[in-house]
Amino acid sequence: MIVWNEVSESMQKSALCRPAIAVSEKVMAVTSSIIESVKNQGDEALLEMAKNFDNRKSPRLLVPQEEIEQSASALSTELKEAIERAYQNIRTFHECQKPSDISVQTQPGVDCMLKFQAIESVGLYVPGGSAPLPSSVLMQGVCAQLAGVKTIVLATPVKGDDSIHPAILYAAKLCGINTIVEAGGAGAIAAMALGTSTIPKVNKVFGPGNSYVTMAKQLLSQQLPGFAIDMPAGPSEVLVIADDGANPAFIAADLLSQAEHGEDSQVILLCTSESVIQETKVEIEQQLKALSRANIARAALENSSFILTESLEQAFSISAEYGPEHLILQIRRADDYLDQVKNAGSVFVGDFTPESAGDYASGTNHVLPTYGYSKVYSSLNLLDFYRTYTVQQITQNGLQELSRAILPLAEAEGLDAHANAVTIRLGVQQ
Repeated sequence: MIVWNEVSESMQKSALCRPAIAVSEKVMAVTSSIIESVKNQGDEALLEMAKNFDNRKSPRLLVPQEEIEQSASALSTELKEAIERAYQNIRTFHECQKPSDISVQTQPGVDCMLKFQAIESVGLYVPGGSAPLPSSVLMQGVCAQLAGVKTIVLATPVKGDDSIHPAILYAAKLCGINTIVEAGGAGAIAAMALGTSTIPKVNKVFGPGNSYVTMAKQLLSQQLPGFAIDMPAGPSEVLVIADDGANPAFIAADLLSQAEHGEDSQVILLCTSESVIQETKVEIEQQLKALSRANIARAALENSSFILTESLEQAFSISAEYGPEHLILQIRRADDYLDQVKNAGSVFVGDFTPESAGDYASGTNHVLPTYGYSKVYSSLNLLDFYRTYTVQQITQNGLQELSRAILPLAEAEGLDAHANAVTIRLGVQQ
């Protein structure tokens, strides 16, 4: 524990310093090589990577439609209903975000419009790791479905002789996804960005991944015209603001639920009570004993800080500077402090709002900006699956009036052809 007002500025910065993102020359070199292989060899490169990286003896690229259709029968009733409940809540929340075209007359005879159009094709990446992630399918897939994206490609790695978990297939089915690729890592990203004989080329890729996935997204977005990615990615993180009325067991559970994501995850507690901090530490040790991923959580805790603040106002100021992915408010009268929230990806208010709710089924999106990018990026939302464009239509009289603004500006900028495009229509000699 550190007392914020009693340490130097350098120690304060150190307490909020995030783990380094695993980006190195080696990662870039390997990723560039993988991209080139997919570019030159297409499907064959992916099949070879599946053998070398995922230990697959007889890899395939696409999941047959029959397996997707039959996925529900392989699930327990409990898990099937859980996926359906999460799907419905996520859909309900994001359906309210559907945009409407805007039309305005800026002056008589000058009509301007802002129109929304779904991105033509998108790729959704779902990491493999040690457990299936149907929630990640839902968070991305529901948005693509609601936006009306025509081509949706989902890619996820498969290890050894395993097959894609039916929970992932069923979540994809609910989202109307029929193209599911059994490939992961940088190769899968390259295949969706470049296209192969089997895998459709997409315009934008969404989803988290390891350092190679992240590097592939960055490199391809810089190299391919018209290809985009969702947002910069870094290790997952949570910041809890607590007061003297907070429940240490709840705080500990929230911190550990984030710490178990990975060894490079980071959890931070800002609290106005020293006793609550100490009790939280005791709770963490107790709860760790029952966790299957305790070793991962312990490693993540090495990146973390417990900070005693003099007031809640100071805690909110520190949080705003850090810009957390997840912000949890374990404080009394939390509603009174919502106006002080700044630079957070998603906020969880009160004792009975764990971060797990947003990760799975409350309805909000769990794809969030990390590594301080919440200062400039937003949580994944429906608008990320649209592009906007403008339309203008001007009458002859409207152009006559508008020329009073166009011509002096064109002259000031020395762009004679711009002025001529107006005057020639008005029959005015230059």
